[in-house]
Amino acid sequence: MDLIPAPLHVQTGAGAPPFVLHAGTRIAAAPGTEAAARRLRAELSAATGFDLDPAPAGRDGDLVLELDPELAAEEYRLSAGADGVRLTGGGPAGLAHAGQTLRQLLGPAAYRSAPLPGASWTVPAVEVRDAPRFGWRGALLDVSRHFMPKAGVLRFIDQLAAHKLNVLHLHLTDDQGWRIEIRRYPELTGAGAWRERSMVGYRAGGRRDDQPHGGYYTQDDLREIVAYAAARHVTVVPEVDLPGHNQAAIAAYPELGNTDVVDTAALGTWTDWGVSENILNPSEATLRFYENVLEEVLEIFPSTFVHLGGDECPKDQWKASPAAQARIAELGLKDEFELQSHVIRHFDRWLAERGRRLIGWDEILEGGLAPGAAVSSWRGYEGGIVAANAGHDVVMCPEQHVYLDHRQADGEDEPVPVGWVRTLEDVYRFEPVPPQLDEAAAAHVIGAQANIWTEFMNDGRDVDYKAFPRLAAFAEVAWSDLPRDPAARDWAGFERRMAGHYPRLDALGIEYRRPEGPRPWQRKPGIVGRPLAGPPGPSGAGTAP
Repeated sequence: MDLIPAPLHVQTGAGAPPFVLHAGTRIAAAPGTEAAARRLRAELSAATGFDLDPAPAGRDGDLVLELDPELAAEEYRLSAGADGVRLTGGGPAGLAHAGQTLRQLLGPAAYRSAPLPGASWTVPAVEVRDAPRFGWRGALLDVSRHFMPKAGVLRFIDQLAAHKLNVLHLHLTDDQGWRIEIRRYPELTGAGAWRERSMVGYRAGGRRDDQPHGGYYTQDDLREIVAYAAARHVTVVPEVDLPGHNQAAIAAYPELGNTDVVDTAALGTWTDWGVSENILNPSEATLRFYENVLEEVLEIFPSTFVHLGGDECPKDQWKASPAAQARIAELGLKDEFELQSHVIRHFDRWLAERGRRLIGWDEILEGGLAPGAAVSSWRGYEGGIVAANAGHDVVMCPEQHVYLDHRQADGEDEPVPVGWVRTLEDVYRFEPVPPQLDEAAAAHVIGAQANIWTEFMNDGRDVDYKAFPRLAAFAEVAWSDLPRDPAARDWAGFERRMAGHYPRLDALGIEYRRPEGPRPWQRKPGIVGRPLAGPPGPSGAGTAP
C-alpha cells in the first residue's frame, strides 16, 4: 500500500470485501476517545458530506475508537473489513495517528474540505500495526526572517499532523524580526517586528525590495496556535534566541546591546540576511530582561522544552567591550566562549527551576554544556555525538541532510539556489543515529527535525515548495523502522508510494515541487542565491562558487 510514513506491519485481506463508508455510517467512541472521535468526524464529514453521527448507546458503530493500555501512547492498530473499521490507540495521540492512516486508505479526496460529486469511499480489508521510531519528529518553521500570518501557521500544523510529525519548532525571534508579543516590553514588537526593507536573494546580487516587512503574533494568537496544535497532537516548541541573533531586540531596547562599543540607539531591525555582529551585552540587567520575557513565554507555551538558540554568536563586540571584559573577570571565566556558556547555564537553571528544559543549537557545547540542556545538532553529527556521549539528549537536524531551504536540484530553474543539492532521495536516506554511538548513547537521540529557514521564502507558497515533498520523506525517516544503513533503504519502493501520495498533497492544497521540476510560477529567475559546491562534508564543509 502507498501509506506514508510506512507502518511497522500491514497485512492485506486478499480478496476480502472492503468497508464502504456511507451516509448512515456511525462512530462508536469508547470512554477516553471522545476528542479523537470529534476530530475524525470533523475531518471525514467535511470531505465526505456524511454526518457520521455517534452510534446509539449500547450499539456497535461502523467506525469504532478504543484505547488499549497495553499499547504505547503513540502506538495504534487499525483493522478494516466489510463490517467496519476499528481504531485502537495506546493513547489519544495513537488514535490520531490511526485516523491519519484511515484518511490515507480512503483516498486523496479524504483530505479535501468539501465533498466531490460522485466520490466513493472504501477502505480495503487490512490490518495495520504501527508505532513511531522517535518521540521527537519535528519541523522548524522560521517566522522571523519572513513572517507567516497565523492562518498559514495553522495550515502548516495540519500538514505536520497529516504526516504524523509531532513537534513544531517555531523560530520567533532573530536579527530580522521579533514575532511574539511581550506585554512588559511593547517595543519588542512596536519596533522589532518590522524592518524597512529586505534583501532579495543573497547579498552578492545586490538587490533589495525597499518594501517594509513585518508582523507579529499576539499572545492570544499564540495560545490559539498552541491549542490548535495540541488538538492534533503537535507540540509547539518556542525559540527565543540569545545571546546572538538579537539585533531586532536591541533596536527596540538599545540598552540590551554593547553600548560601550556600538551606538546601539542608531540601530534598526536588520535588513540583511546572515549573522549580525550586534549581540546582547552579558549584564545582570540583560539577564533580568530575558527572564521577564521568558516568564511570558512560559505562560503561553506549555512545552517541556524551550529553545534558546545559543548559536552563531560573534564575539567581536565582547572582546572590544570593557564592560564585557570586566564581566568575564568578575565571574572568573576564561574567555568569551565561557561567557556565552555562563548565559546559557543561567537560563538552563532558570528553566529547570520552573519545570522546563532548555534546548539549544550545538554551539551551546562551546565553553561547557549546561548540565540539563539538550542539543539540536545542526552543524553536522559531531555536536550530537559529543552531547549524547556525555549523557545529554539530542535532536538530530544536520544542515547537510535536513535543511529544507537548501536547493532540491541543480540547474537554473531552481528558485534562489541555496546550499547543497538535497533531493527527495537524499532526505529519505538521512539516518538520525550515527553509527559511532553505542547503545546507551544512541538512546539519547530523542528524535530528528527538518529545518525550514525562510530568508529566501517570502510566503507560504514558497514554504510549500521547499518543504514538500521532502518533508514526507523526512516523516518516514522519523517514524518508520527503516534500515539503519541508508544505502539499504528501499528508495524505489518509497518512490512508488510517493506516486500515490502526490494526489494527497494536491488535495491538501500544498504547492510542492513536482518530480519533473518547478512550475513556471515557482521559478525566480535572476535572483542570486548562495549555492555551495561539492558534496556536503560531515561538519558542513563546502565552498561557495
